[in-house]
Amino acid sequence: MISAGDGYGSVVQRMKPGAWNVSERPRTRFLCAALAALLALGGCAANPVTGEKELVLISAEEEIAMGRKHYRAAQQAGGGVYKADPALGPYVASVGRRVAAVSDRALPYQFVVLNDGTPNAWALPGGKIAINRGLLVELDNEAELAAVLSHEVVHAAARHGARSVQRGLLSSLVLLGVAHASEDSRHADYAVGGAQLALQLTGQKYSREAERVADYHGMKYMRAAGYDTAAAVTLQKKFVALAKGRKSGWLEGLFASHPPSSERVENNRKALAEFPAGGELGRDRYRERLAYLRARRDAYEQAERARESFDANPGAALRDVDAAIAREPREPRFYGIKGHVLSRMRRYREATRAYDAAIERDPGYYEYFLGRGLAYEALGERARARADLERGNRLLPTAVASYNLGEIALKDGDTARAKRYFKTASEADGAIGDDAREAFVRLDIGDAPWRYVDVEIFFADGQVVIEVENSTAYALRDVAVRVEAEINGAPVHRRVPLARLAARAVQRLGSGVYYREEDAVEARTRVLEARLAP
Repeated sequence: MISAGDGYGSVVQRMKPGAWNVSERPRTRFLCAALAALLALGGCAANPVTGEKELVLISAEEEIAMGRKHYRAAQQAGGGVYKADPALGPYVASVGRRVAAVSDRALPYQFVVLNDGTPNAWALPGGKIAINRGLLVELDNEAELAAVLSHEVVHAAARHGARSVQRGLLSSLVLLGVAHASEDSRHADYAVGGAQLALQLTGQKYSREAERVADYHGMKYMRAAGYDTAAAVTLQKKFVALAKGRKSGWLEGLFASHPPSSERVENNRKALAEFPAGGELGRDRYRERLAYLRARRDAYEQAERARESFDANPGAALRDVDAAIAREPREPRFYGIKGHVLSRMRRYREATRAYDAAIERDPGYYEYFLGRGLAYEALGERARARADLERGNRLLPTAVASYNLGEIALKDGDTARAKRYFKTASEADGAIGDDAREAFVRLDIGDAPWRYVDVEIFFADGQVVIEVENSTAYALRDVAVRVEAEINGAPVHRRVPLARLAARAVQRLGSGVYYREEDAVEARTRVLEARLAP
């Protein structure tokens, strides 16, 4: 028995003069059943925060597991954990736990400070919450920090993230149905591993209603935790002023997912009637806890200038980052940026030493291993490059690391491993995704050319005719199709060559298998060879 994996196409029978049929290939027919099953598994339940009835397709256990699964990747994608001041993270977490303790829903809440200067904060389903150091330095007191964190706690407690995933799941099923309804549909998943989903979860834009709920119940949590709820009003007023001034960093940070508005300010002001001001402000304690980071704010600004300018002016960037390191030698990010600058200058050996210093201070951040791996690759030290790129990919799978690991595997003669890496990298957008897709197809088409060449059979003017379609975006050469037929039970076969076939092109060819009008004919095809054209 011939399986689909052997590359054979459909069997075509000419059952009587002038008539023929094609036995259909298996097609996906499960969309409606899958959607019905999904809805059957779910049900209506009261929202833990608002009490309103809502459709629930994702259980609490699944929600918690989702947050736990993607928390590390989201931290990695968000700059990694801030470590230069080891006391700051536990302090912020203590404020988070204080407001989470009075929330409407018991979840395994966690709080982390990320090493990113962009003002931002986010919550994953299941209570996994992060705030950037770039937002911390903009706040005036602990009550404002509590306002930010309680807002994110509400998003988690009220299932806002899970509901977004739920809506996306339903949308994906609908889109899948539309795609499968078309014979020539093509799908492309641009996520690299689970990292893309983590980014989507942290960067989602909440609805006005979700923001209203998070603001209102966040103030309720602040009040219950003993914080001055007036800070929620002053915080939103500050955000509105910054948005109007279009302050750099805010628009791509917190405001992208939590857009401020005068309506939100007014809503918070009205909520003071229910959650009166007068609790703890914590200004002095906050300033004391942030003193270390704020005292080095100029060093972070210098390093950021270096990061932004190293392509255009690597010499100036190197001076800026060296000045930042002199000001704050404990910050691993500065050494990482220095490694990037030195690599840009092709000073790869020095770059590896800069990455060494970054890894010594933070051995848990992917970017330093990625940078050092690329530098080792440029130096021709493939074993070291492979080890670092693999370590970086374990922390956060990236198209850059996967593509370069594919290149290393090719140089080592391991085409199977190269294909796996190129396949992973091919999920990305942009030039590297394009290069990876071509590299993967170039290797895979030799193993399974039938994945890229479609063949249909026709009966016309006494000959078996084939229609050959190039389903790729690349020109092909040396295509060969085997036509196997039985004419009145007698086997016959022909090899049909095609020197070149343009991208997405279709060409009809005679097979050289002839029959008479009264003959019974059964035919099938197999794609034997195909290569990418130079």
